[in-house]
Amino acid sequence: MKKYGGFLISQISRVSSRIWERLLKNCGVNAFNGPQGRILYVLWEQEKLTITDIARLTSMANTTLTSMLDRMEAEGLVQRIPDKVNRRQIFISVTEKAKEYREKYDQISNDMNEIFYKDFSETEIQTFENQLRKILENLKEYS
Repeated sequence: MKKYGGFLISQISRVSSRIWERLLKNCGVNAFNGPQGRILYVLWEQEKLTITDIARLTSMANTTLTSMLDRMEAEGLVQRIPDKVNRRQIFISVTEKAKEYREKYDQISNDMNEIFYKDFSETEIQTFENQLRKILENLKEYS
């Protein structure tokens, strides 16, 4: 039996990214793009994180993340905070400007979930998400 899981997940990722960008634009959010929104999301949830922690939580490469954070800092969305104990350690935190976007981001996320899970039962959603977690864990063994 031929399997299409990876191909379908890749297609879902591309199509959902285009929809996400359109939802951001329609809501008047032009201060950040989808990948930058993922960074902001983990920072809204955790307050401040190291670049390594952000990379782990967003599955972004450190090199990509560093340049993205540079642009976000220039836009006034994040700030770098030196650790008081370990001067080599830098934390990333959201600014007040970025905090103003949280409510819109949450609404867009809810809208996206409505699109994503249209005609799914709660049981189907739970089963599907558990299967995705299992696939993610399988993939992490090889990354």
